[in-house]
Amino acid sequence: MNKTIEKDLLSLFETQTGHKAHDIQPLPLAGSNRSYYRITGNGQSIIGTHNPDLQENRAFFAFSRHFSEKKVPVPELLNVVEADGLYLQEDLGTKALFGHLMQEKAAGRFPLEMYQKTLKELINLQTEGVKDWDTDYCYPCARFDKQAMLWDLNYFKYYFLRPAYIPYEEHILEKDFHTLADFLLQADSHYLMHRDFQARNVMLHEGNPYFIDFQGGRLGALQYDLASILYQAKADISPEIRQQLIDYYLDELSAIIPVDRKAFMIHLHGFILIRTLQVLGAYGFRGIFEGKPHFLESIPYAINNLDWLLKNTELPIEIPHLLGCVENLIEVKDRWKHPDKAGDSPLEVTITSFSYLKDGIPADTSGHGGGFVFDCRALHNPGRYAPYKHLTGRDQEVITFLKKNSEIDAFLSNVYQLVDNSVETYLKRGFDHLAIHFGCTGGQHRSVYCADSLTKYLRHKYEVKVNLTHIAQERKGWVNT
Repeated sequence: MNKTIEKDLLSLFETQTGHKAHDIQPLPLAGSNRSYYRITGNGQSIIGTHNPDLQENRAFFAFSRHFSEKKVPVPELLNVVEADGLYLQEDLGTKALFGHLMQEKAAGRFPLEMYQKTLKELINLQTEGVKDWDTDYCYPCARFDKQAMLWDLNYFKYYFLRPAYIPYEEHILEKDFHTLADFLLQADSHYLMHRDFQARNVMLHEGNPYFIDFQGGRLGALQYDLASILYQAKADISPEIRQQLIDYYLDELSAIIPVDRKAFMIHLHGFILIRTLQVLGAYGFRGIFEGKPHFLESIPYAINNLDWLLKNTELPIEIPHLLGCVENLIEVKDRWKHPDKAGDSPLEVTITSFSYLKDGIPADTSGHGGGFVFDCRALHNPGRYAPYKHLTGRDQEVITFLKKNSEIDAFLSNVYQLVDNSVETYLKRGFDHLAIHFGCTGGQHRSVYCADSLTKYLRHKYEVKVNLTHIAQERKGWVNT
C-alpha cells in the first residue's frame, strides 16, 4: 500500500511541477494516521501527504484556503486529489519552534522574540481567522462546547487516571467535570481555536512562524490555545517567562479588542487545567496503551504544571473531587521518573545491541545467567537499501523506515510486556541484575533502535539503573562504511 501511495504522490508532483521527482522520503510519524513524504526534483521540494480520513481532509483543505486569504501563516496548499486522500503542500523545512526552543535552552537562553512573534500570529488566527469562516467545515465538531470538553475530560479519566490507579468516585468526578465545563463556557467563545497549538506545530521558515496541523480547528475561547503553547509539558517554560508572554499576548490583544485582564486570567487558569488533563489522556493512550515510550517522557512535566496550578491559582468554582485526584497524581508523579533519576533500587538492567554476523549472543558476565535475547532479524532491514547503509538506528530516517515498513511498534510492545513482568518480579524479590540483548545482522539499525527504545522506556517507568551498550557500533566508533 505504501508503494502505491508513493507512486501516486510522485505522479501528483509531476503534475504540479511539470518535472519528475528525483527522490521521495517518508517523514517521521506523528500521533495520527497521516503519512508525510518529502518529494524533491528539479530544485524543488514539496511535502506530499496521504490521509485516509476524508472528512478530516475536508476540514484541513478549507482551513488552508481560508487562512491563506486571511494572511494567517500556513503552508500553501498546492494540489489535492480529495477522493484519494492525497495532497501536496509547500515545504517549510525541518525546524519547528520546539526544536529551536530546545537548542536555545541548551545554550542557557529562551527564544523570547520568536515566541512573541508566534503569539502575535496566534491572535491573527483567532480574531481575523474567525471572520467569514464557515463552521460547517469543522471536524469533528464546530465548537469547543460542553460536549467536547466532557470528551476531553473523560479521555483523561479513562486513559490516564484509571491506568495510573488513582481512585475516584465516578458520579462525583462526573459532577466536577460538568462544573468545570460550565465555568469555562462563561468565557467568550466566538473566536477561532487551532485546538493543538503547541511548539511542534509551529514551523520556523525564513525567520517567521508558520502553523501546521490545524485540521481540528473550531470556535472556542482565546485562552485555550494560549494555555496549549505556554503550558506545553516538555517545553517546560518557567513561570516568569510564561507570565511575561501572557502580558505580551494581552497587550497585543488589547490593541484589537477590549480585554478584561482579571476575568481573562481566571478563565485562563481553568483552560490550563482542562488542556493539561487532555494531554495527559493523550500521553496515557499513546504511551501506556500503545506502548510508545517517548510519550511517557512528557508526563512528569505535565504533572508539574498541575502542581504549579494548584499552588499558585484558585478557581472560583467547587471541584474538590477532581482536584483531589490531581493532588493524588502529584503525590505519585515519581512513577514517571526523568531519565537521570535511577533511585536506590539494587536492580541493574544491562541492555545491549549486537551483530549476529560479527559478535554472536553476548556472554553473561554477571554470574547470574538468564535474561532475554530478542532476535530483530524478522523486521524489515533498512541496511539492505543504499540510503540507509551509512546510518544507524538512531537516525530519524532509519526510525521512519522501521515504523513504516516493519512491525517495529508491535514487536517492541511485546518486548515491553515481557520485560515489565521480569522487572517487577525482580524488584519485589530484590534481585540485582537482568540482561536484555537485541540482535540483528549487523548490529547497526534494528537492534540499535530497539535497545535505545527499551532503555528510554525502563528509565521512565522504573527506579532502576540501566546500562546500555551497542557492541557492534561502539566497536566501529559509530563510523559506518
